[in-house]
Parts: sequence; structure tokens; C-alpha cells
Amino acid sequence: MVVYNITTKVTWQIADEWLKWQQEEHIPEMLATLLFAEHKIFKLLEQHEDEGPTFTIQFFFSSLGKYEAYMRLHAAALREKAINRWGNQSISFRTVMQLVN
Repeated sequence: MVVYNITTKVTWQIADEWLKWQQEEHIPEMLATLLFAEHKIFKLLEQHEDEGPTFTIQFFFSSLGKYEAYMRLHAAALREKAINRWGNQSISFRTVMQLVN
């Protein structure tokens, strides 16, 4: 199992709209690639929130090959849509993890 984790800090001005966009547009578009096994959305707790909340969205891949296909075929265009939509009102960083049992 490979997990693609996107952590995003958003301003309070866009927080509700950003989360709705994630749930109704952006995540469904990502899932439409048929490369993900599942996803989860979390709001980070115990974070400094003066400027806005921080969310993390985890996408689960059944194999490294599916993650690599997503990155090669879809990631850049989907990331560009998010940047064009929210500009400097959000900042994201990404990590990739492998499940270890």
C-alpha cells in the first residue's frame, strides 16, 4: 500500500469553499483516474490556526506502479487546477509513504 499525502494550509476566507471544492470537484476528478483504492480527509488538530486551518488528504494506492502512473499522467494538470483556483490563499506540500506492517 502506497499513500500519497497532501497537506494544505488554507486561509480562513476560503476554508469552507475550499473543503467543499475538494469534496465535490477536485477529489472526484482525482478518483476518476481509477488509480486510487480509497481516500481520507483530515483536519489537523493542535495547529496554529491564526491564518487558517490545515487539512491533509490521503490517497491510497494498491501499488507503487499505480502511484507512478498517477504522477506521470495526471498529477501536474490537477495540481495546476488547484493553483489556478486558489492562488496564494493555500499552500500545500506532498509526501509519499509506504505502509509497513
